[in-house]
Amino acid sequence: MSSLRIATRYAKSLIDLAKEKDQLELVYADMKYLQAICHVSPEFVNILRSPIIHSDKKRSIITAITKNKLTELTNLFTNLLVTKGREGDLLEVVNAYINQYNEIKGIQQVKLTTAIEISEAAKNDIIAKIKAAQNFDTVELETKINSHIIGGFILEFNNNYIDASIARDLKDIKKQFSKNVFVKSIR
Repeated sequence: MSSLRIATRYAKSLIDLAKEKDQLELVYADMKYLQAICHVSPEFVNILRSPIIHSDKKRSIITAITKNKLTELTNLFTNLLVTKGREGDLLEVVNAYINQYNEIKGIQQVKLTTAIEISEAAKNDIIAKIKAAQNFDTVELETKINSHIIGGFILEFNNNYIDASIARDLKDIKKQFSKNVFVKSIR
């Protein structure tokens, strides 16, 4: 079974349990914290996925990193993952939980990639335009800087990919010049 399917099932179980215990928001905050740890420290993810490191050592590493920062429910859940040998799927489970939570709450995740940092006013304008154009209630904007796009932006949401970057425009122009029918007819 693929790790995505496993992660989705574990996340669904955790969401159901969190709803039952009325801790959906608290567990969501825990998942955002774990996601941040995984993104900041790829070494942590590599340790969890390593077949060489024993599960007890992995459990103690998770406990040391998250000590007094997670709810009891999340701590029990991470221990369950280690017990079942699924600690390597922690990041996928966390991402699946966040996606399912966003689906429940009607939150749309939007990724914005720009060449330089943009102002908060520009971010708010983009959020407002996306809400109006797509009829979204809540938008969570994730920004990323990639100087290789030269200028413009790339917007990703709901399997939509809008590339309005200068790099893409230059590639399109290059393609047009390579297929220019007039140049061939001159020769």
